[in-house]
Amino acid sequence: MSEGAGKWINLVSHQLKRQIFCGDSQTGQDNLTKMQEHILHFILLETIQRDLYQRDLEKEFKVRRSTATGILQLLEKKGYLYREPVKEDARLKRIVPTEKALQLRGRLLDNIQKREEQLRQGIPEEDMDVFLRVLKQISANLSVGEKQKTI
Repeated sequence: MSEGAGKWINLVSHQLKRQIFCGDSQTGQDNLTKMQEHILHFILLETIQRDLYQRDLEKEFKVRRSTATGILQLLEKKGYLYREPVKEDARLKRIVPTEKALQLRGRLLDNIQKREEQLRQGIPEEDMDVFLRVLKQISANLSVGEKQKTI
């Protein structure tokens, strides 16, 4: 058997998270956990392109509704977002970043761009294409396993 892919994926994931989310904390003195920061960053990036709802967070981070609710309530309490009802369905609440959160977006985008350049350094484009295709297949394989556990 060859070297463990899961071991390397986990190692690289931890390195990437440390470099993107650590250093000068993007969120200041609010003592957010890494998961809370990660979700805030996701909200900041996704709301550039589309409306975002709690169910999107649940799906993206594979967390239960109660977990997502708790994180959103905390981010709301700390002034990073608010939730507004949707006219078509009052039960649905759109997640909207506040001005406080939007001030972080530029630094976040710069940091992501720098990390992406660092990740790709010395790797030919064709190799990166193969790598990304393989990672997507690994994710799909793991998703099938997750679905089977919940049945």
